[in-house]
Amino acid sequence: MNTVVRNEKYWLMAAGYIGAIFLWYASVKWLPISSFNRLPDPLSVIREWLSPDPSYGISIFTSDYYVHIWYSTYRAFTAFFLAVLLGVPLGIFMGWNAKFREFSGALVGLLRPIPPLAWVPLAILLFPGVEPAVIFVTFLVAFFATTMNTLVGVRSIDEDYFRAARCLGASRTDILRDVIVPGALPHIFTGLQIAMGAAWFSLVAGEMIAAQYGLGYVIWEAYNLIQYPTIVIGMATLGIVGFLSSAAIRWVGQRLMQWREESLGLGG
Repeated sequence: MNTVVRNEKYWLMAAGYIGAIFLWYASVKWLPISSFNRLPDPLSVIREWLSPDPSYGISIFTSDYYVHIWYSTYRAFTAFFLAVLLGVPLGIFMGWNAKFREFSGALVGLLRPIPPLAWVPLAILLFPGVEPAVIFVTFLVAFFATTMNTLVGVRSIDEDYFRAARCLGASRTDILRDVIVPGALPHIFTGLQIAMGAAWFSLVAGEMIAAQYGLGYVIWEAYNLIQYPTIVIGMATLGIVGFLSSAAIRWVGQRLMQWREESLGLGG
């Protein structure tokens, strides 16, 4: 039964991709709208992407393609790990301590809605060199996503667990280790998946303005040079790498939360 469901899922996913590509082709080739007609069709993008001698210099056979992927991946993961390192502890303490939550929550709530592009000028002024500025802009969005989901996870833990732990003589360290962290893990990993995706889209904003390498730089430079297939190649590559990054975090989360499945009687 599980195999049938899994196969059906994959077929539906494949049908969704094929349908999207067909809609793209039909919009470019058949719609009587000039703005759509300027876009590259899927076949021309695939030909450029797989060409050993690409017209615009970027394909799977060119070293520059992988250099740009490496720079973007390095920046996204650096920002993500910084967000985890700072955002998870902050979210835990905000959820655990009401006074600390009131103290820090106002500032977090004020800064969180500011879009990443608005931070770019300040990042360039504050940090020497391109790399720290781009990583900082990328870090901010991932940090707020991680912090807020961790906070929600801690706040969602039933108060009875805290009372039971205190009745059994648990110290604050014991409560943190045995109640708060395990209880908040599902929300934390949801936040990490959101943070990874947020890191990628905020990264592109920074790379378009303040970088010399990276997929965001490729997309913006291709737009300036009217290399439309390269724009789509950069976008598709971002989608693939971002999807794989989030899938890796999801896989780690599933392994670390097997205890939760077992406690609910869902483990194998």
